[in-house]
Amino acid sequence: MVYRGFFQAALGSLAATCLLLPTAGFAQDAKPKVLKPCMQCHKGDSADTIRGKLGSVSMKAETLKVSTGKSTWLVSFDEDTALKGAEAINKIGKDKEVKVKFEEDAGVLYATSVSVKQPAKLAEKDIIRLEALAPLVAKGPEVGNFTIVDARPGKLFVTGHIPGALSIYDAQFEKNIAKLPKNKENLLVFYCGGPT
Repeated sequence: MVYRGFFQAALGSLAATCLLLPTAGFAQDAKPKVLKPCMQCHKGDSADTIRGKLGSVSMKAETLKVSTGKSTWLVSFDEDTALKGAEAINKIGKDKEVKVKFEEDAGVLYATSVSVKQPAKLAEKDIIRLEALAPLVAKGPEVGNFTIVDARPGKLFVTGHIPGALSIYDAQFEKNIAKLPKNKENLLVFYCGGPT
């Protein structure tokens, strides 16, 4: 009984001390501001930029959450926040990739702009349609002279993928180039989880 009371008192003191410490700036500086796949192209972003996936939006509280992997950022917005790539902040859609430029005041982040990543535009000659891919998959990679690369994270690959596909996660592409076929004449098909 004595130990329990001592332990509870010590835990309460520790919690109170943590609340009094000026940790807001330290915690935010330690949190990643760029989602890992975004780092391939956006390593040199300024300190006032967050790149990640949109979580939730509260129009009443005028806040949005942006996930950068294991961290989440809460950012306030208002009618002065510039919006690019969507008609309204609450119309962006969960898990869409966004770039948020912000200003900080007393530990609170205020969005000056929110930009929604638009789908990549490919020339029609660079796109293979399902009707053309299905017969190749049925033949197999050796007979059809093709290689399919699943660019999604490995955990999605193991839950299901196109038969015969290689798993080369987009964020780790540079480390896995050796997995690509040596024969440059073969068709090389990449797919991911949706428009990027």
